[in-house]
Amino acid sequence: MKLAFAGLGVMGGPMAGHLIRAGHVVTGFNRTHAKAVEWAAGNNGTAAASITEAVADVDALLLCVGRDADVHDAVMAALPNLKPGALIIDHTTISAKLTRELAAITHDKGFDFYDAPVSGGQAGAVNGQLAIMVGGEQDRFAEVAEIVKPYTKSITHIGPAGAGQTAKMANQIAIAGVVQGVAEALHFTKCAGLDPALVLAAISGGAAGSWQMNNRWPTMDEGKYDFGFAVDWMRKDLGIALDEARDNGAHLALTALVDQFYSEVQAMGGSRWDTSSLHARLEARRKT
Repeated sequence: MKLAFAGLGVMGGPMAGHLIRAGHVVTGFNRTHAKAVEWAAGNNGTAAASITEAVADVDALLLCVGRDADVHDAVMAALPNLKPGALIIDHTTISAKLTRELAAITHDKGFDFYDAPVSGGQAGAVNGQLAIMVGGEQDRFAEVAEIVKPYTKSITHIGPAGAGQTAKMANQIAIAGVVQGVAEALHFTKCAGLDPALVLAAISGGAAGSWQMNNRWPTMDEGKYDFGFAVDWMRKDLGIALDEARDNGAHLALTALVDQFYSEVQAMGGSRWDTSSLHARLEARRKT
């Protein structure tokens, strides 16, 4: 297929590369054009200088950009230049409210919009092992699944427009709580004078075990916080979830608390540290 991919950062760049290796013709666009040129050179793709140029005659536009405004601007700029019937697949984590608005706007213009946020982080994007949760009409879900297959570990159609984004909010809520729990457990282990490696071996195979514990306990213990998904982006995602909760009546006390902890990490200079840096906040307190 002929595809356009907007947003070639740590997630979008590898994802678009997988599409090329699967045999698709992909034109990449990034607001920083030099990044698109670099991506094209490394992946045998084409770099477009504008979103309007990127979407000319494509079968689908895929997005993995930053925030609500970025998705809105990209989609509105692309619409006049998309051929009738083209798919729009948005991998960005944005609000369900904007997703529903864009789905209605694009439907009225003869296009189909699917929210398809991903989970798996930078490693999942690089290795083609992302979990994707999808919102949109059922009738073209199979087409969406086939397009994104090169970087998909699992894909689930959740419901109508916005349902994929809402499921991603649940994903981030769960991650925030688990990471805080692992960080506190490691912090407690150190304060108690125990060997973190021995404690990990003892508890990771039981009910306390998780991906976060197995993969981030050792790196937290070493003070390494450079594993992809930045605190700035996690706070953006948690803010979206907290906003949605105010509308649907959910009580997210733990999520609100961890969001505050992440604000303290930002104040420590950790805006670009990964989400496991909740441990750095605790260790800073321990050392004082």
